[in-house]
Amino acid sequence: MRDAADRLHYLDEVMDLLFPPSHPGVRPGVRPGVRTGVRTGARSVLPHRLVPRRVVPRTWWHRALGRGLPVGGGIDTIETHLSDVLGRRMRVVVHVRPARRANRKPILEAYDESGLAGFVKVGDTPRARRLVRYESEVLRMLAGRPLKVVVPPDVLYHGQWRGLEVLMLSPLPVPSLRVGSRRVPAPLLASAVREIAAIRPYGEEADSGEAAAWQGDFTPWNIAAGTDGRLLVWDWERFAVGVPLGLDALHHFFHRALRRMPPPVAARSCLAQAGGLLEPFGVDVAQARRTAVHYLVTLAERHRRDGHEPLGPPAVWLNPLVDHLEFLL
Repeated sequence: MRDAADRLHYLDEVMDLLFPPSHPGVRPGVRPGVRTGVRTGARSVLPHRLVPRRVVPRTWWHRALGRGLPVGGGIDTIETHLSDVLGRRMRVVVHVRPARRANRKPILEAYDESGLAGFVKVGDTPRARRLVRYESEVLRMLAGRPLKVVVPPDVLYHGQWRGLEVLMLSPLPVPSLRVGSRRVPAPLLASAVREIAAIRPYGEEADSGEAAAWQGDFTPWNIAAGTDGRLLVWDWERFAVGVPLGLDALHHFFHRALRRMPPPVAARSCLAQAGGLLEPFGVDVAQARRTAVHYLVTLAERHRRDGHEPLGPPAVWLNPLVDHLEFLL
């Protein structure tokens, strides 16, 4: 199936979850305890159904884009739930996510009368629910840390709705229209990696080596340089401790490389460049190569656990590189 067809199929599933139909005999759009007028109505797929990216509340000019997307008008939708728990009318824009990602989940922009109020992640599978719950825990932990370089979002709401995990996060002040559209200065990247590595969730004393922490998904599209000289960082659902120092730097480099080269070449480049990448953290070349192998194996194991191999089988992109480097592990 084409990517657009896959996305639309998954979109139908998502919209049924977020906007379940009305029950017989109940007037749509009105929920006890919520102000009247919180309605679902028709939606529009933008820019159009052949290139689905967002689903927005429909307005008059959307008629030129084709027919609207009908959604359920039940008394208990994601909009009525957010309106209820936040105490004000909320409307949402649904991002059309790739249908084949292992950690796919509905991502929403939530708006109130003043504009963008936050971003909402909805855990709709057992794996996604675990990731959403864990990210909520991580962000609450980070809120109590005196971070000087890294700026994570705040948790505005976390709860359960219709068996789904719902996490609403504050919007961060992105200075450009596209996240990751501008290169983050290398010194800022290094300072952020170093600050994250020193995070200790349970307050133990920070040291080096295997006691480091990493954000876990430190990719170009999950970070942006802020106007105040700090680094905005999203998506903390893979945060972990007890790893070698520098994994975030390697992850960032590897995913930048994947934009320009196939996975086997990107993996070789990651290993070859490891010494220079980890030099700012005081890691010698031999340890840097061991850390790079550790990182690539860790990433392959993550994909195996997720049941999804976006880089292809490890036998193709990883094994030829690391099989003769087992002594480094």
